[in-house]
Amino acid sequence: MTTVAPAATTPTTSTTSSTQDAATSQLSGNFNTFLTLLTTQLQNQDPMNPMNSDQFTQELVEFSGVEQQINTNDNLKTLIGLQQSNAGSNTVSYLGKTVTVTNGSAALQDSSADWSYALGSAAASDTLTVTNSQGQTVYTTKGETGAGQHDFSWDGTDQNGNQLPDGVYNMAVTANDSSGAAVSSAVASKGVVSEVNLTGSEPLLMIGSMAVPLSAVSAIDDN
Repeated sequence: MTTVAPAATTPTTSTTSSTQDAATSQLSGNFNTFLTLLTTQLQNQDPMNPMNSDQFTQELVEFSGVEQQINTNDNLKTLIGLQQSNAGSNTVSYLGKTVTVTNGSAALQDSSADWSYALGSAAASDTLTVTNSQGQTVYTTKGETGAGQHDFSWDGTDQNGNQLPDGVYNMAVTANDSSGAAVSSAVASKGVVSEVNLTGSEPLLMIGSMAVPLSAVSAIDDN
């Protein structure tokens, strides 16, 4: 089932909003204080020695500058809100699509996780290492040594055959040629987007329990 998480306020969004509100409040306070001081100064000036016109003009310019800063803050806050709303609306189109993730992570769902990896050249040895979300190695195996792309499917069992819980796992490739030099490699995984999480400052695509930022997506398959 495809769902969209409600756009609730998260600590990140809340912190940003609070910072903006605090800045606007401070500017407004400065604005009101400046206005009070200027009015008091005009009311109590010496009729025999009135305020210099140049000084008065300078203070009016400063007065106008503070007012413009308040308006700019309000406008920026509105633009940020619209930008986040548009980003969320555009991301909803990813629901049900198969995306390719290039950060090495994959979601183990129903005891199955799939990766693909590519070797820049032929290798003499190749080891695939799967780690859990805490960075602990849970499974290792020998990989293909030919140059080019290869697929690897994991059933979610550790080295002792114990079934591990569904979740986010990472795979790394360590390949070396006959001289012991490292062979370049790249790892990717694919998954179907079942949910779009809009609660943070950046929309996240959910593949099972794995949250994928848009910056980690390299391809989209139109199912």
